[in-house]
Amino acid sequence: MNALKLILTNKKYFAPAWVFASLNILFGTWAIYIPTIKSKLEITEGQLGIALFFFALGTLVFIPIAPLVIKKLGVGHSTFLGIVLYAVLFLLPFLAPSYLLLAVSLFIVGASSGLTDIVMNTLVSEVEREDNITIMSATHGFFSLGGVIGAGVGSLLKLFIETPWVHMLCVIIFVVITNLLLFKFYKSVKGTVSSGGGMDLAYLKPLFGLCVIGFLILASEGAIADWSSLYLKNVTLTSSTFLIGLGYTLFSATMTCGRFFGDFASDKYGALKIINVGVGIGVVGYLLILTANTFLALLGFGLVGLGFSVIIPELFRLAGKVDGVEPAKGISFIAGISFVGFLTGPVILGFLADLSSLRLSFTALLVAAIIVFFTSYYLRKKND
Repeated sequence: MNALKLILTNKKYFAPAWVFASLNILFGTWAIYIPTIKSKLEITEGQLGIALFFFALGTLVFIPIAPLVIKKLGVGHSTFLGIVLYAVLFLLPFLAPSYLLLAVSLFIVGASSGLTDIVMNTLVSEVEREDNITIMSATHGFFSLGGVIGAGVGSLLKLFIETPWVHMLCVIIFVVITNLLLFKFYKSVKGTVSSGGGMDLAYLKPLFGLCVIGFLILASEGAIADWSSLYLKNVTLTSSTFLIGLGYTLFSATMTCGRFFGDFASDKYGALKIINVGVGIGVVGYLLILTANTFLALLGFGLVGLGFSVIIPELFRLAGKVDGVEPAKGISFIAGISFVGFLTGPVILGFLADLSSLRLSFTALLVAAIIVFFTSYYLRKKND
């Protein structure tokens, strides 16, 4: 808990952590309205999957460009620019009057997401390096906390705010104002990036195992954010508005708790060991989700969140400390490969849902988790 204490007692560390939280407050708010927007536009699950593909495509396209923005503006100013753009642009999908414009707006939001994701992780990596501290997992805990706020509090506010875009506008104003107040605490952080983008294929060999893990885990995280509400509604057949939004809330809440302890666990047991154990917990969670019982599925979403909580922070931490690899470029490379999973995951799940059901889609996520388990186990043995 030392990392959490550092963040809560020092604004220099809290300010970047709040960027993480802000990113997911916005996404969590979007997640609870996905069924509403799907119904409004009268689109199928497959069509929704394609629309979500454009969000991930925008993210992926901008990831290699992010180091260039950092070089031009510095990592501190780039982080503030990224979160403000992301917040303001996220109103567009709520206002989209057609399926085509929904896809276009999600691509634009995804591009700002790609920028923000790289710069905020690079910011934390630079702060860790400069101050010789370990807070990466805890800052990712704030990302998950943002999901709890966005989806959890948002699910309650949804009962009182009838118009989705009004709800989102209130969230956007809150996010922009709070980040404006905290920007001064990290704006002086510059970072170091040489010429060129972040997707240097020379990094593939030393980072291959980590890329496999990142690819499959981020696909799973994105899938739960995008499909958990529809799964609870259409597969477990719950009619409760509160329970429909609770799956992603529990996933985010347990992920938050896991990440707050992640830095301590990483120092004590090692990154690959806690990744391996975490994926094992996630496998159990997916088995509970596949029972199609509402309450067991909710427990399952919570276990998946707990198990997966430390994986992505550990990957970014490791990528930022590889010998001979600049932190921004290492993180960019891992993020780029991982977001290919985020890119293809929702689309594949959408098509599987159209062919059969969302239950088949979540079975595919279980298989992916098993693959990650054996990959991380292999890497552990290789490094022993």
